[in-house]
Amino acid sequence: MSVLDTFGLKDRRALVTGGNRGLGRAFALALAEAGADVAIAARDSARNDEVVSEIEARGRRGFAVPADITQRAEVTALVADVTAELGGIDILVNNAGIAIHRPALEVPDEEWQQVIDLNLTALWNTSTAVARTMIDAGGGVIVNVGSMSAQIVNRPQWQASYNASKAAVHHLTRSLAAEWAPHNIRVNAIAPGYVKTDMAPVDQPEFRQNWILDAPLQRYATPEEIAPSVVYLASPASAFMTGSVLLIDGGYSIY
Repeated sequence: MSVLDTFGLKDRRALVTGGNRGLGRAFALALAEAGADVAIAARDSARNDEVVSEIEARGRRGFAVPADITQRAEVTALVADVTAELGGIDILVNNAGIAIHRPALEVPDEEWQQVIDLNLTALWNTSTAVARTMIDAGGGVIVNVGSMSAQIVNRPQWQASYNASKAAVHHLTRSLAAEWAPHNIRVNAIAPGYVKTDMAPVDQPEFRQNWILDAPLQRYATPEEIAPSVVYLASPASAFMTGSVLLIDGGYSIY
């Protein structure tokens, strides 16, 4: 196998949560371009259909399930549906998440719970559900989407709930990697910096100094620049990696 061939995902079956916009869409399309059939889980059926069409335009099977992955019962049904449609799940990308900017003393309980439910509990739900099928199949790969915010405190906005949730994602990644290695399941994470998506207003003037100019590269990323790292972690090219967090932040956390 050549070096470039190790990055291929021909005939693998992937599930991407939050896969119908922003980073999730870029991940789903990149996995398809690398050769995988891709299912996405997200709540907006119209957006789901658009991404499925884009996956199929790349010559791969696409499938979408509108699901609330904070609910265990819906995750169980999701995994069953994807398994029935694609024949199994070799790759899980836990991408779904939310960030809310608010000073800690102004965060209502329900907002804290909303962030933890989607960023952490949903990841737990999907990982444990899919891992059961991977164990039966002899192995698989899980890629979690963390954040540089797991190890720095962002400014000028305050977002303690998001930062805490992503720190938990990073350590959960390590914990699951250790526990599931005997089952041939690799678990890694990416930790992106500022990326231009619907969720991150990176190009607003009030954030330029702290979000853009404070980074050595002095720019933000696009989802398409982050997606190849997910392909790498999902592929045999990273066969000796597990429990790692791959930081992709334009050098922001150097300082």
